[in-house]
Parts: sequence; structure tokens; C-alpha cells
Amino acid sequence: MIQALVFYLLAAVTVVAAVMVITARNPVHSVLWLILAFVNSAGLFLVIGAEFLAMILMIVYVGAVAVLFLFVVMMLDVDFSSLRRGALANLPLGLLIGVVLAVELVVVASAWQAGRLAGPGAPARPTPRDLPNAEALGQVLYTDFVLAFQVAGLVLLVAMVGAIVLTHRERPGVRRQSAAAQTARSPAEAVVLARPTVGAGVDTDAGVR
Repeated sequence: MIQALVFYLLAAVTVVAAVMVITARNPVHSVLWLILAFVNSAGLFLVIGAEFLAMILMIVYVGAVAVLFLFVVMMLDVDFSSLRRGALANLPLGLLIGVVLAVELVVVASAWQAGRLAGPGAPARPTPRDLPNAEALGQVLYTDFVLAFQVAGLVLLVAMVGAIVLTHRERPGVRRQSAAAQTARSPAEAVVLARPTVGAGVDTDAGVR
């Protein structure tokens, strides 16, 4: 009874947080809602006994990915209003992709049978009680689902390359750091010695004013 209550509570908070991720107007708030969704998803993994997945979700996604998203949003000062201008032009294509993904999820959910993805006609193999969760997960990933595991890694690699390309696009008016120019500076160019009078300011171009 308590396990069911914890499950429904964590699941409800996860769904609400996921909806807020895509509906929040402030990107910083969206990342914070994403962190909340990750934390509750880790709680769901603990409920089903997958403590290794819960730990990985907290360390990798909450501790690295979500915090990285937050710092990128805060430091790059991305003009989201200009990015949303072309959203309506791509809306039909986005709706088509969403419908296709929804149909695929319905087909998978309706045709699901335990152990069917492990191979043609292969029954589900129960995990031994004395086998640690991390070792059992490794055996399943690198034996039965090795192809799907490699394809997922390839998809993440493509997503990483796409994120780098979108982040490093040329934007006018943005000052970039030049390590060579900083290293080549001499103390005479970087230090100005001045003796201003009381109440007077210092102008780096004209000296004491």
C-alpha cells in the first residue's frame, strides 16, 4: 500500500514537472523543472529496485547535464525570442513527427510482451536474487540489447554534435576571448600608474583628470 502511494506521488510530480519543462516561459525555470523531473524519476527507479539506474540518473543527469543546461542558458544569453520566430513555419513538420512518435508508442505498448525484445521467441529470464543490480543490468545491456544500446549511443552522439553546432553559431556583437592576444600583452600595456588627487578620477586613455 505504501509502495503504491509513493509510486503515484512520484509519478504525478514527474508528469507535472515534465509539462512545466515545455510550458515555462523562462528557460532557467524550465531547467529547474527538468531537475525536479529527474529527481522524481530517480525515486521511481528506487521503488522498482533499480538503485543503480537511480544513482546514474542523479549523478549524470541532475549533477552534470541539467546543471550544464542551466549554466549554458545563464551564460550564453541566448535570444529566445528570435528562435521562436520561425517556430510557426516548422509547426506542421513538428506535429507530423509528434504524431508518428505517438503512433509508434501506441504500437509498442499494445504489442509488448515480457522478454519479446530479448530475441525471437526468447522467454524472459528472471534475475537471480544474489546478483547485484549493476551486474544484472550490464549483462542485459551487453548481451541481449547490445544493438539497441549501441544505437542509443549513436543517437546521443548525433545530439551532442548538433548541440555544439547550434551553440557555436556566429552571432554579431559578441566579444570572443583571444588567448594569443592576452598572452602577447606586455606589462606596459596592461598596467597604468597614476597619482590622482583627492576626489579626482582616473581615465585610462587620458591619464589623471
